[in-house]
Amino acid sequence: MNTEKILIAFDGSENSLRAVAYTAAMTGGGPEHRITVAAIERPPDRDMYADDASWKAECARRVEAMHKALEDARTGLVEAGLPGDWVETRFVESCRSPLREATECSIGTSIALEILRLAEEGGFGTVVVGRRGMSRQEEFLFGSVSTKIIQAAKGLAVWVVA
Repeated sequence: MNTEKILIAFDGSENSLRAVAYTAAMTGGGPEHRITVAAIERPPDRDMYADDASWKAECARRVEAMHKALEDARTGLVEAGLPGDWVETRFVESCRSPLREATECSIGTSIALEILRLAEEGGFGTVVVGRRGMSRQEEFLFGSVSTKIIQAAKGLAVWVVA
């Protein structure tokens, strides 16, 4: 475990943007940290679209929007005082994506487990995740990425930003 390596689970939501801002506040101006802002692709269900072309177009729109959001998150960390070479982004394509080009892909069974896999493979010591605004009942019924990360994390610090 490398406490100087921080992985931010990012989905472009307001809560994940707060996680980025919190990480910037906690690490900016301090000792060297290596920060990766990582997103796992979640393509929309194919059944929600009339044809393959409209589904592929929506997938492409979402991928482009996520790449822009990742770059905006990176820019926010750099503007908060972190050197640019300390911050990187990572986008893990879905194995179900019709646009898939990478050899690595997410099978989509659990975003939380994918984040933890990235943390383990990358030697990260800290995972930062934004907490979704769920009620306790919703969280019990549907679960949440942050709860699953907390339950499954071993040998990691987990920062949950509300």
